[in-house]
Amino acid sequence: MQIQDKIAAEVKKAVQAIFEKGIAEVETQPTRKDFEGDVTVVVFSLLRSIKGNPVEIGTKIGQYLVENTPEIADFNVVKGFLNLVITDAYYLDFFKEIEVQKDFGRTPESGKAVMVEYSSPNTNKPLHLGHIRNNLLGYSVAEILKASGTKVYKTQIINDRGIHICKSMVAYKKFGNEETPQSSGLKGDKLAGNYYVKFDKVYKEEQADLIAQGKTKEEAEKQAPLILEAQEMLRKWEAGDPETVALWEKMNAWVYAGFEQTYENLGVDFDSYYYESNTYLLGKDNIEDGLKRGVFYEKEDGSVWCDLTEDGLDEKLVLRSDGTAVYMTQDIGTAIQRVKDHPDVGGMIYTVGNEQDYHFKVLFLILQKLGFSWAEHLSHLSYGMVDLPSGKMKSREGTVVDADDLIVEMSSTAKTISTELGKLEGFTDTQKEDLYKVIGLGALKYYILKVDPKKRILFNPEESVDFQGNTGPFIQYTYARIQSILRTAEETGVKQEIERTQLHPKEKELLKLISAYPATIQLAAANLSPALLANYTYDLVKEFNSFYQQVSILGADTAEEISFRVALSRKVGEVIASAFALLGIQVPEQM
Repeated sequence: MQIQDKIAAEVKKAVQAIFEKGIAEVETQPTRKDFEGDVTVVVFSLLRSIKGNPVEIGTKIGQYLVENTPEIADFNVVKGFLNLVITDAYYLDFFKEIEVQKDFGRTPESGKAVMVEYSSPNTNKPLHLGHIRNNLLGYSVAEILKASGTKVYKTQIINDRGIHICKSMVAYKKFGNEETPQSSGLKGDKLAGNYYVKFDKVYKEEQADLIAQGKTKEEAEKQAPLILEAQEMLRKWEAGDPETVALWEKMNAWVYAGFEQTYENLGVDFDSYYYESNTYLLGKDNIEDGLKRGVFYEKEDGSVWCDLTEDGLDEKLVLRSDGTAVYMTQDIGTAIQRVKDHPDVGGMIYTVGNEQDYHFKVLFLILQKLGFSWAEHLSHLSYGMVDLPSGKMKSREGTVVDADDLIVEMSSTAKTISTELGKLEGFTDTQKEDLYKVIGLGALKYYILKVDPKKRILFNPEESVDFQGNTGPFIQYTYARIQSILRTAEETGVKQEIERTQLHPKEKELLKLISAYPATIQLAAANLSPALLANYTYDLVKEFNSFYQQVSILGADTAEEISFRVALSRKVGEVIASAFALLGIQVPEQM
């Protein structure tokens, strides 16, 4: 039991014994740095059940706890806050218990599974900076959920059909001259993306010609020859035209191979893939069933709608008058299909940008109205855009920041800054290059994941690779420092014993933070927020560096102190490595 849970239970007993009142909830929090204590009970929250002066109430409870709870050594009351001092013995017993636990903080898997969807790119262009935030968030949330005790399936739906795909295909057919990834030396996704940009360039030129001939802008957009060719290609694809399908399969295969290389470079993976070309007809049967049951209604033109006005939303089209599906129809059908494929799934998390907030409110509500129990456990992991100092990215104009290029740039930035600081003296060239990748990618991931997902990010590569402050390299460097201490301890024969009766205040602060790791994982899982875990790790590292600067580790006065502090340092390192693994970040043994 966590100490805060233990205290909450003991406060309930105290209130019952002193005031003869039962209380449902006790609010606790870590004691502020400027007050004496370890855990604070918020007395104000008890005033709903107990009438009186909060200082007097807090004092009575504090006295009761000191007399009846072995873990509490002392207390003080500041206004409506009861600050409790936890005994050194409690933290020493806690450390003995966890010291040998390699999976400390993680909970064994139990209960229903959750499916986490992320990435979900279009096959007409390579992954870009926005996809990087999506992938990092989705992957990290999946790993955090697993650590919290949830079975997880990682998936994505690849948008491999539609007019945007046909635009790349038309441009390649007209201007490609049978170019291939092999002949061009380009990754397949980049090659396809080049033709998407080419399409837009020529399409705009055709529009300009038509406008010069007297057409309106709207007429020019609809009548330009290239867009008409793309629309005709889409019709042929839907009709199963062999030549069109063959070109589609060839170009998509190039893109899939390119995506896989990027995922490998980024360090993310998936358990399953869904393709829109297989799912775009799903959902129609569910609409027909919902129509019969009164969940939907049909208008005079034959289109089918869902009236969500009583739920504070609008009416939503779910089937066009010609019987064709809309995106909502596909999403309904795909969600249902996923549960059919994985019957143990009890919920889903969609990692999609915040411009789709309304779409997912509607989707989740419709699935609930259709009567699916798992629809109560659907979540939209909504996130803000990623901006660069240079401004907003646009795929059609080719101004996006390519994911592969950014990964290479981060490694290069890490190399420049590490060289300037003289951090890697004594490393071979191969070791340096490997480390630049670890530092650069760690900097990128941490910079993005430390921010609350809902917030927009201005990404600055140079700032992210700073070796000071709340950055990935700062945390990686601290981990490497700990490994250096452990190597020296092993070389000098330091015994691994943790027999102590009293703690230095800095040792106690570290143990308090370590003890919060399991609860932090659970909190990050409940909030779908890797930022909570990232910033916890930074707080732990800050505290360790303060400990390192103020308390001698290998030069302590007694063998007992040396042994304990080495063991404590090791545990801090293990928690850093564990937390960073949940964020998808590697930690180097040397730096």
